[in-house]
Amino acid sequence: MTTPHRPTADEMAAAHGTTIPDVAGPGLRVLFCGINPGLWSGATGWHFARPGNRFWPALHRSGFTPRQLHPSEQGELAAYGLGITNVVARATARADELTADEYREGGAALTERVTRLRPQALAVLGIGAYRAAFGRPRAQVGPQDATIGDTAVWVLPNPSGLNAHYSLDAIAAEFRRLRSTVEAAAATGG
Repeated sequence: MTTPHRPTADEMAAAHGTTIPDVAGPGLRVLFCGINPGLWSGATGWHFARPGNRFWPALHRSGFTPRQLHPSEQGELAAYGLGITNVVARATARADELTADEYREGGAALTERVTRLRPQALAVLGIGAYRAAFGRPRAQVGPQDATIGDTAVWVLPNPSGLNAHYSLDAIAAEFRRLRSTVEAAAATGG
Protein backbone atom coordinates (compact mmCIF):
# COMPACT_ATOMS: atom_id res chain seq x y z
CA MET A 1 0.00 0.00 0.00
CA THR A 2 1.20 3.48 -0.85
CA THR A 3 1.73 5.68 2.19
CA PRO A 4 -1.28 7.99 2.45
CA HIS A 5 -0.43 11.54 1.48
CA ARG A 6 -2.22 14.68 2.59
CA PRO A 7 -1.71 17.23 -0.19
CA THR A 8 -0.50 20.69 0.72
CA ALA A 9 -2.44 23.82 -0.25
CA ASP A 10 0.07 24.42 -3.07
CA GLU A 11 -0.33 20.85 -4.37
CA MET A 12 -4.12 21.22 -4.30
CA ALA A 13 -3.94 24.52 -6.20
CA ALA A 14 -1.58 22.97 -8.76
CA ALA A 15 -4.00 20.05 -9.25
CA HIS A 16 -6.73 22.30 -10.72
CA GLY A 17 -7.34 21.18 -14.32
CA THR A 18 -5.13 18.08 -14.10
CA THR A 19 -6.34 14.60 -14.99
CA ILE A 20 -5.75 11.22 -13.40
CA PRO A 21 -5.64 7.88 -15.20
CA ASP A 22 -8.65 5.61 -15.24
CA VAL A 23 -8.47 2.37 -13.30
CA ALA A 24 -10.04 0.29 -16.04
CA GLY A 25 -9.59 -2.48 -18.53
CA PRO A 26 -11.59 -5.06 -20.44
CA GLY A 27 -13.66 -7.71 -18.69
CA LEU A 28 -14.85 -5.67 -15.71
CA ARG A 29 -18.00 -6.54 -13.80
CA VAL A 30 -18.61 -2.87 -12.94
CA LEU A 31 -17.03 0.34 -14.17
CA PHE A 32 -17.78 3.04 -11.59
CA CYS A 33 -17.92 6.54 -13.03
CA GLY A 34 -17.43 9.63 -10.90
CA ILE A 35 -18.42 13.12 -11.98
CA ASN A 36 -14.84 14.42 -12.16
CA PRO A 37 -11.78 14.28 -9.92
CA GLY A 38 -11.63 16.70 -7.01
CA LEU A 39 -8.45 18.58 -6.25
CA TRP A 40 -7.44 16.04 -3.58
CA SER A 41 -7.65 13.29 -6.20
CA GLY A 42 -5.84 15.45 -8.74
CA ALA A 43 -3.02 16.04 -6.26
CA THR A 44 -2.66 12.39 -5.20
CA GLY A 45 -3.64 10.58 -8.42
CA TRP A 46 -6.16 8.48 -6.47
CA HIS A 47 -9.87 8.38 -7.29
CA PHE A 48 -12.29 9.38 -4.52
CA ALA A 49 -9.28 10.33 -2.38
CA ARG A 50 -10.70 13.15 -0.26
CA PRO A 51 -11.28 12.14 3.34
CA GLY A 52 -15.02 12.10 3.89
CA ASN A 53 -15.78 10.71 0.44
CA ARG A 54 -17.91 7.62 1.00
CA PHE A 55 -17.03 5.65 -2.15
CA TRP A 56 -14.51 3.29 -0.53
CA PRO A 57 -16.61 2.57 2.60
CA ALA A 58 -19.74 2.01 0.46
CA LEU A 59 -17.82 -0.30 -1.88
CA HIS A 60 -16.81 -2.46 1.09
CA ARG A 61 -20.13 -2.32 2.97
CA SER A 62 -21.96 -3.42 -0.17
CA GLY A 63 -19.78 -6.52 -0.51
CA PHE A 64 -17.86 -5.51 -3.63
CA THR A 65 -14.57 -5.74 -1.69
CA PRO A 66 -13.71 -7.99 1.28
CA ARG A 67 -12.20 -5.07 3.20
CA GLN A 68 -12.24 -1.32 2.90
CA LEU A 69 -9.52 -0.25 0.52
CA HIS A 70 -7.64 3.02 0.87
CA PRO A 71 -7.73 5.17 -2.29
CA SER A 72 -4.00 4.47 -2.71
CA GLU A 73 -4.95 0.80 -3.21
CA GLN A 74 -7.15 1.52 -6.23
CA GLY A 75 -4.97 -0.77 -8.35
CA GLU A 76 -6.40 -3.75 -6.44
CA LEU A 77 -9.87 -3.14 -7.91
CA ALA A 78 -9.12 -5.12 -11.07
CA ALA A 79 -8.84 -8.30 -8.99
CA TYR A 80 -12.49 -7.78 -8.02
CA GLY A 81 -13.59 -7.01 -11.59
CA LEU A 82 -14.04 -3.32 -10.80
CA GLY A 83 -12.78 -0.11 -12.37
CA ILE A 84 -13.10 3.66 -12.05
CA THR A 85 -13.41 6.44 -14.61
CA ASN A 86 -15.03 9.90 -14.69
CA VAL A 87 -17.58 11.71 -16.84
CA VAL A 88 -15.25 14.73 -17.06
CA ALA A 89 -11.52 14.15 -16.74
CA ARG A 90 -10.31 17.50 -15.36
CA ALA A 91 -9.93 18.08 -11.64
CA THR A 92 -11.87 20.94 -10.07
CA ALA A 93 -12.62 22.12 -6.56
CA ARG A 94 -16.37 21.67 -7.16
CA ALA A 95 -18.50 19.91 -9.77
CA ASP A 96 -20.40 23.16 -10.40
CA GLU A 97 -17.27 24.43 -12.17
CA LEU A 98 -18.04 22.06 -15.07
CA THR A 99 -19.94 23.29 -18.11
CA ALA A 100 -22.90 21.71 -19.88
CA ASP A 101 -20.64 21.14 -22.91
CA GLU A 102 -18.10 19.30 -20.75
CA TYR A 103 -20.83 16.99 -19.47
CA ARG A 104 -22.13 16.26 -22.98
CA GLU A 105 -18.62 15.69 -24.36
CA GLY A 106 -17.84 13.54 -21.31
CA GLY A 107 -20.96 11.45 -21.93
CA ALA A 108 -19.92 10.85 -25.54
CA ALA A 109 -16.36 9.90 -24.48
CA LEU A 110 -17.74 7.65 -21.75
CA THR A 111 -19.99 5.89 -24.27
CA GLU A 112 -16.93 5.23 -26.47
CA ARG A 113 -14.94 3.95 -23.46
CA VAL A 114 -17.74 1.61 -22.36
CA THR A 115 -18.23 0.35 -25.93
CA ARG A 116 -14.50 -0.47 -26.08
CA LEU A 117 -14.15 -1.99 -22.58
CA ARG A 118 -17.56 -3.71 -22.42
CA PRO A 119 -18.02 -3.91 -18.64
CA GLN A 120 -21.05 -5.84 -17.46
CA ALA A 121 -22.39 -2.63 -15.85
CA LEU A 122 -21.59 1.09 -15.85
CA ALA A 123 -22.44 2.80 -12.56
CA VAL A 124 -22.56 6.61 -12.81
CA LEU A 125 -22.14 8.11 -9.34
CA GLY A 126 -24.40 11.13 -9.36
CA ILE A 127 -27.87 11.64 -10.79
CA GLY A 128 -27.15 15.18 -11.98
CA ALA A 129 -24.04 14.09 -13.84
CA TYR A 130 -25.89 11.27 -15.56
CA ARG A 131 -28.79 13.53 -16.55
CA ALA A 132 -26.42 16.17 -17.96
CA ALA A 133 -24.03 13.80 -19.72
CA PHE A 134 -26.69 11.64 -21.36
CA GLY A 135 -29.55 14.12 -21.82
CA ARG A 136 -31.92 12.18 -19.58
CA PRO A 137 -33.50 14.84 -17.33
CA ARG A 138 -35.97 12.44 -15.68
CA ALA A 139 -33.51 9.67 -14.78
CA GLN A 140 -33.65 8.35 -11.22
CA VAL A 141 -31.21 6.42 -9.02
CA GLY A 142 -31.11 2.73 -9.93
CA PRO A 143 -31.01 0.70 -13.15
CA GLN A 144 -31.67 2.65 -16.33
CA ASP A 145 -33.73 1.59 -19.34
CA ALA A 146 -30.87 2.65 -21.62
CA THR A 147 -27.84 0.43 -22.16
CA ILE A 148 -24.53 1.02 -23.91
CA GLY A 149 -24.26 -1.98 -26.19
CA ASP A 150 -24.55 -4.97 -23.86
CA THR A 151 -23.56 -2.90 -20.81
CA ALA A 152 -26.27 -2.23 -18.24
CA VAL A 153 -26.33 1.36 -16.99
CA TRP A 154 -27.00 2.25 -13.35
CA VAL A 155 -27.11 5.56 -11.54
CA LEU A 156 -25.92 5.50 -7.94
CA PRO A 157 -25.86 8.33 -5.39
CA ASN A 158 -22.87 10.63 -5.44
CA PRO A 159 -20.61 9.42 -2.57
CA SER A 160 -19.21 12.88 -1.88
CA GLY A 161 -19.40 13.89 1.75
CA LEU A 162 -21.25 16.99 0.47
CA ASN A 163 -24.23 14.86 -0.65
CA ALA A 164 -26.50 15.20 2.39
CA HIS A 165 -29.41 13.46 0.63
CA TYR A 166 -27.88 10.02 1.21
CA SER A 167 -26.28 8.54 4.31
CA LEU A 168 -23.40 6.09 3.99
CA ASP A 169 -25.82 3.24 4.76
CA ALA A 170 -28.20 4.39 2.00
CA ILE A 171 -25.35 4.69 -0.51
CA ALA A 172 -24.06 1.23 0.44
CA ALA A 173 -27.59 -0.17 0.02
CA GLU A 174 -27.71 1.15 -3.58
CA PHE A 175 -24.24 -0.27 -4.27
CA ARG A 176 -25.44 -3.61 -2.81
CA ARG A 177 -28.49 -3.60 -5.09
CA LEU A 178 -26.18 -3.16 -8.10
CA ARG A 179 -23.84 -5.92 -6.87
CA SER A 180 -26.72 -8.35 -6.36
CA THR A 181 -28.06 -7.69 -9.85
CA VAL A 182 -24.62 -8.06 -11.48
CA GLU A 183 -23.95 -11.30 -9.60
CA ALA A 184 -27.40 -12.70 -10.46
CA ALA A 185 -26.89 -11.89 -14.14
CA ALA A 186 -23.46 -13.55 -14.12
CA ALA A 187 -24.89 -16.66 -12.44
CA THR A 188 -27.53 -17.03 -15.16
CA GLY A 189 -25.12 -16.22 -17.97
CA GLY A 190 -26.87 -12.91 -18.67
